[in-house]
Amino acid sequence: MSQSTIEHPKVVSQTEWVAARKELLRKEKEFTRLRDQLSRERRELPWEKVEKKYVFDGPGGKESLGDLFGGKSQLIIYHFMFGPEWKEGCPSCSFNMDHTDGALVHLGQRDVTFVAISRAPLPKIQVFKERLGWRFKWLSSYQNDFNRDYHVSFTKDEMTKGKVYYNYDMLEFPSEEAPGLSVFYKDPIGDIFHTYSTYARGTEMGVGTYNYLDLVPKGRDEDALAFTMSWVRHHDRYSDGYLADADKPYWPAIAQDSASDCCEHHRP
Repeated sequence: MSQSTIEHPKVVSQTEWVAARKELLRKEKEFTRLRDQLSRERRELPWEKVEKKYVFDGPGGKESLGDLFGGKSQLIIYHFMFGPEWKEGCPSCSFNMDHTDGALVHLGQRDVTFVAISRAPLPKIQVFKERLGWRFKWLSSYQNDFNRDYHVSFTKDEMTKGKVYYNYDMLEFPSEEAPGLSVFYKDPIGDIFHTYSTYARGTEMGVGTYNYLDLVPKGRDEDALAFTMSWVRHHDRYSDGYLADADKPYWPAIAQDSASDCCEHHRP
C-alpha cells in the first residue's frame, strides 16, 4: 500500500507558531473538560439488574457471568467479532485487542477485570489467541444468548430483512457479528448490574494507535481508502517495513467464510 502525500500548511515564524499553538491548546483544554463531563455523565447512567444466568466456556471450564469478575467488583467485556463458522477473528477487533494486554495489570489495581467474549467455539478462540500472542482472558458464548442479548450477534433471518438493531438503532450492517464493549458491576451480595455498553466507534477509546495517529500531520490517513480500516491487518500479516501490503487484503479470502463483509463496523 503506497504512502499518501499531504500539502503542508504555511510555514511561519516561531512566534506565529506559538500563537497558533496556544489557540489550539485553548480548544484542547475545552475538549478535555467536556470529555471529563461526559465521563461523569456516563458513570451517572442508571443501571439495569442482570437477571438472566449466563454460562461461558472458558480456559478453566464453565464460568458464570459472576465468575468473570475474578474477585473484582467491575467488569469490562469486549464483544470480539468471531463467529462460530469463522476461521479467525476480525482484523479490526484484533487491532483493538493488540492494545489491551499492557492495561490488564493496571486495570486490576483499580478494581477492574477485563475479558473478551465471542460466539466462536473455545478451541478456535484458543488457537487464534495463541497465534497472536495475547494474554487477556477470552471466553466463548457459543452455547448461550449473551451476544444476542447485548446486540452484537444477528440471526440470518434478521440479516435478510436488511436492518438489524445495533448501536441503539435499526440500521444496515454487513456482518452477523458486531463489535462492542459492555460494563458490569457486582455488589457485595453478588447481584450483577449492566451499567454501560458502547458500539461502533465507541470502542476506539482503547486504541492507542489511533490516538497517536491523530497527532501526526497525515492523521489516520484513511479518507481515500476503500473503507476506513482497510489498511489494518492481523499484526502477523503486515509486510516488512510496517506498511500494509496491498497484495495481502484486509481479510484473506481463505479466512473469511461468513465474515466476508466485515469492514466498516467501527464507524458510527
